[in-house]
Amino acid sequence: MAYISTRGEAPALSFTEALLAGLAPDGGLYVPEHMPTLSRETLLGFAGAPYVDVAQAVISPFLDDTLPAHEFKAMLEAAYASFRHKAVTPLVQLDDNLFVLELFHGPTLAFKDVAMQLLGRLMDRALKARGKRATIVGATSGDTGAAAIEAFRGLDQVDVFILYPHGRVSDVQRRQMTTVDADNIHAIALEGTFDDAQAILKGFFRDKQLREELGLSGVNSINFARVAAQMVYYFTSAAVLGGPLRKISFTVPTGNFGDILAGHMAQQMGLPVERLVVATNSNDILARALETGRYEVRGVHATQSPSMDIQVSSNFERLLFDAVGRDAAAIRGLMASLDQSGAFDIPAPALKKIRETFSAGAASEAETSTEMARTWRETEILLDPHTAVAVHVARKELAKNPHVPMVALGTAHPAKFPDAVQAATGVSAPLPAHLADLFSRKEKFDVVANDSQAVAGFIKARARALTKA
Repeated sequence: MAYISTRGEAPALSFTEALLAGLAPDGGLYVPEHMPTLSRETLLGFAGAPYVDVAQAVISPFLDDTLPAHEFKAMLEAAYASFRHKAVTPLVQLDDNLFVLELFHGPTLAFKDVAMQLLGRLMDRALKARGKRATIVGATSGDTGAAAIEAFRGLDQVDVFILYPHGRVSDVQRRQMTTVDADNIHAIALEGTFDDAQAILKGFFRDKQLREELGLSGVNSINFARVAAQMVYYFTSAAVLGGPLRKISFTVPTGNFGDILAGHMAQQMGLPVERLVVATNSNDILARALETGRYEVRGVHATQSPSMDIQVSSNFERLLFDAVGRDAAAIRGLMASLDQSGAFDIPAPALKKIRETFSAGAASEAETSTEMARTWRETEILLDPHTAVAVHVARKELAKNPHVPMVALGTAHPAKFPDAVQAATGVSAPLPAHLADLFSRKEKFDVVANDSQAVAGFIKARARALTKA
């Protein structure tokens, strides 16, 4: 399996090379040269199968031959051993044909753990095999940073630098990043937005000299391995609800588009999917783009669902690449327009193709709070604000086709956003036992100006670069 850039001006790589590279040097995102498919018999066999077995069947076609099957299975078992639920990603029913897929049973209480716990092990193995060290730089709107830090803490092969928007994440999210006592972990509070952090990160990867000097690698959802790992729970949840003998719809609270892109890829692999529904908060660039065909950046508004306070959704480029018939020149043109004017128009044939599967909706702050209150009142289940956005949008979509099961992705534990949950429901969501002392732990972070040179200087002063290994 070879991996190519969506912008067509970078050499094809193996899985391991793409894993360690993260972003392509031409600014594009790596995608498989072709998508593997799973047989109907394989999909039928997922019913009742352990999560690890499904994960091995789904992810293995994307891997290099250098990773033996028994070693990969052991890696998967280790990755999910720390999850607090035996099913790893269990389903909970909220209403007639409406379900929440709980993705927050990992160590940092967010869906990012599902991929990051595996990604850390894959990268550590690859680096050790090559006798090299990497500098991992990530931008986070809240959850990716904590999940990456938890996955890579204490590893000799990597230094981790996580940029998060200063004052724009929840207290729990921040403390999960800033209270980890490990020499290879560095939390950077950037005086800007997530989009600013992501732009700085992408600039680093386009800087050939800096990239080689530091041995840069990325763990955001720009890294294809993240998306591949997230495909698995689409298959497991569909199997519980009768797939592949019936179609299932999914509603996903979306910021950087990686989680719902995984659903699109699962569909390409053969999973029968009725609809993939993009759920946004008031930062609704994706909902507007699907409605109007114009992808246009506007100001970012701080909300109670901060992981979705994003305007530039990186993984949307991977969907566009498929929708324009994998025309890299077309993608280069669209991305150049985005860089120059902050907007582009989705070509009409591509928009039509996207709309065949994708729908979108947004939830206001009031609607998000109302959904948290309603779900608690009717089911005594607490939703975090991101999941509440998804459930609100899912209810509307389900009303259009009530006979198709609708799965809303529950992306974070309610305890990660205690103020929003308390305000909406009057109920507090306690942290699990392993995080009970989080607010008494000492914090360590650095506030850095919203300037790429300032961030680069900070990293250079602390990273054990490959050239020095």
